[in-house]
Amino acid sequence: QVQLVESGGGSVQAGGSLRLSCAAYGYTVSSYYMCWFRQAPGQAPGKEREGVAAILPGGKITYYADSVKGRFTISHDTAKNTVYLQMNSLKPEDTAMYYCAADFGPLYGGSVLRANSYKYRGQGTQVTVSS
Repeated sequence: QVQLVESGGGSVQAGGSLRLSCAAYGYTVSSYYMCWFRQAPGQAPGKEREGVAAILPGGKITYYADSVKGRFTISHDTAKNTVYLQMNSLKPEDTAMYYCAADFGPLYGGSVLRANSYKYRGQGTQVTVSS
């Protein structure tokens, strides 16, 4: 059974950094498409979550939303079977619940950063950035 457990969220001031972790159980992260999504406070329940970063099987290809390019980095540690999201230069608009998601794929093009492309997701971890 696939299970994803996020951690590492918290409250920081603008310009600060956080590293989110997503521990995976029941499968090997390097074999799956992995993605981090976020849902901002007050966002309509039916609105799709924003995909911010994804990493493809093998760990060599990554995708980023324009809003986080140059600030966020996605990676995985196969020994720990964990996916990370390093977030630097945080802005108040980065405030959201962040979710980790996984899918065996294959996923192509724009579907890699679409929340609805992923079969499995965790419960989320809250990130709050104050100005």
